[in-house]
Amino acid sequence: MPDVSVVGGSGYAGGELVRLLLDHPGVTLKQVTSERSAGKFVRSVHPNLRKRTELKFSSVDRLEPCDVLFVALPHGVAMRKMAELRRRAGVIVDLSADFRLRDPADYPKWYGHDHDHPELLGEFVYGIPELHRQELAESDLISSAGCMATTAILGLYPLYQAGVVDTRQPVVVEAKTGSSGSGGGPSLGSHHPERAGAMRSFKPTGHRHSAELIQELTVGGEVPAVAFSATSTPEVRGILATSHVFLKEPLPEKEIWPIFRAAYKDEPFMRLVKEAGGVHRYPEPKILSGSNWCDVGFERDPNSNRLVVLAALDNLMKGAAGQAVQTFNIRCGFEETTGLEFAGLHPI
Repeated sequence: MPDVSVVGGSGYAGGELVRLLLDHPGVTLKQVTSERSAGKFVRSVHPNLRKRTELKFSSVDRLEPCDVLFVALPHGVAMRKMAELRRRAGVIVDLSADFRLRDPADYPKWYGHDHDHPELLGEFVYGIPELHRQELAESDLISSAGCMATTAILGLYPLYQAGVVDTRQPVVVEAKTGSSGSGGGPSLGSHHPERAGAMRSFKPTGHRHSAELIQELTVGGEVPAVAFSATSTPEVRGILATSHVFLKEPLPEKEIWPIFRAAYKDEPFMRLVKEAGGVHRYPEPKILSGSNWCDVGFERDPNSNRLVVLAALDNLMKGAAGQAVQTFNIRCGFEETTGLEFAGLHPI
């Protein structure tokens, strides 16, 4: 039974990691670190874990060796500490953006700074199992994908793999996200009087998750043009990515369905959603809260070659902690769904 620890366990994604690992039948949760909460009980920051653990937060300086280390540090911090963290564990699952992009030149462009350790970028495997399962099973360095990037990529990837998208035209992605995606640190934008009831565009262009879409949707050397916009909504959890792609040929829906079915028929956390009627006929994040599912659907525009693809997930689960545990299961030989079987709630 491997020993695992969480670095940066006081944030929302870190808290979800702790919750999932406490219930994982195949691991022992050894330590949880937090610099600002060192010495405090984990339950004092994550009250949902009352009577679930007596662990206290420790400083990263007191991190003991373990088999697997989940790293949930802020962007830019993980890369500075990675050499030290690698000495503590044989397998690293990093939830930050610091090792998601393979090209070092992408970091100044999308993150505004050079990468501290560009030599490591080629060693990390991008952590979406549906795209890189075999590589994840063999890698000691895993970089979990961005939450909005995961949502959009899982909706679009089958179409790009099948070669049916007209890559001369940009894919237009509008991602709507709940407030937990901003993290646990307070800001004016997360202040209740400012955030409550607001639907606010916070990054209409230039969002850094665009780089992940470009990287992962490049097939056969064809680099897609990505027009990505992000909007905050009043919800706490959840992402809905609405993507507009233009098809090379006017394919009817009956020829599009097999593309998605072939890609996802054996995937344990992917569901295709397109009902004939009812309020849940398209993917929606609300019913996915707390689950590791990603729901994908689409609708063909009868007046053009446009296909509207909708994808939804819980940003803290399939968009962060859940997906990280899923990749851990693959790497360490557990059943992929272990500890991730929760179906979500309805109504909520």
